[in-house]
Amino acid sequence: MIRLLVDPANAITAMGLALSSIGIDFSIAGFPEIGMAIVLWALLADHFDGVVARRMRGSRSAETAEVGKNLDSLADLVSAGIFPAVTLIVVGHGSPLCVVCGAVLVVASALRLSFFNVVGSPTGRFVGVPTSWVMPVTAIVFLLRPTLPESIFAKLFAFLLILLAILHVSPVRVPKTAGFMYLVVTAFCVVASAALAFRGAS
Repeated sequence: MIRLLVDPANAITAMGLALSSIGIDFSIAGFPEIGMAIVLWALLADHFDGVVARRMRGSRSAETAEVGKNLDSLADLVSAGIFPAVTLIVVGHGSPLCVVCGAVLVVASALRLSFFNVVGSPTGRFVGVPTSWVMPVTAIVFLLRPTLPESIFAKLFAFLLILLAILHVSPVRVPKTAGFMYLVVTAFCVVASAALAFRGAS
C-alpha cells in the first residue's frame, strides 16, 4: 500500500494532507494565522497534484490513479472542510453558532467531493463551487481581521463559510482552473502565506 505514495502525484497529495494536519494543530494551539499560512501550501499541492497526474496519464496503473483520486478528495476534505471548521470553532470560542456552521461546512464539503468523484465534470465545468475556493476566502478574511471589530469577526467568518457550504451543493456551473489562473493561485498562496505567517508570529 505504501508503494502507492511513490507515485509523484500521490506523493504531492499526501504532502498536502500532512500540511493540513499540521495547520489544524496550529489553529487548535491558538495560532490560526500560522495554521492558515501552512494550509495555503496544501492548496497549492491540491492544484499541482492534478497537473502531475494528467501529465503521467498512460504511465500510471489504474489502481494507482483510483487511489490517487480518492486520496485527493480526502486531502481536500481536510484542508477545505475540517481545517476551516476547526479554525472557526477556535476563533468563535466554541460557540454553538460556530460549531453548527463548521459542521455544515464539513458535511457540504464531503457531499461535494463525493458527488464529483461519481459524476465528475462531463461538461468541462464543475457542478457546485469547488472546495478549493474555501481557503482563499478564509485567508482574505484573516488578512482583513485587524480592520474588523473582533466582536463580529467570528460571526462574519461563520456567515461566509455557510455561504460557501451552500454554493458547494448548488447547481451553479464553475469553470475549471487552467492556464494563467494557476499562476494567479500560486502567487496568491505564496504572498498570503507569507503575510499570515508574519502576522501570526508577531
